[in-house]
Amino acid sequence: MSCPICGAEALRAFRPFCSKRCSDIDLAKWLNGSYSVPSQREEDAEFPDEAAESQQPRPH
Repeated sequence: MSCPICGAEALRAFRPFCSKRCSDIDLAKWLNGSYSVPSQREEDAEFPDEAAESQQPRPH
């Protein structure tokens, strides 16, 4: 099995990654939103501005 980040051979301790570094790179991609799954819900397509507004923090 090869590492999905760099393509090197995966190590058992970090599987499916080859190192802690590649594991951390993958985690960072999840946390900053680089990986996403598009929504298939109709209401998301009808009101794209409302979905974006609901995710923004509002002042107290």
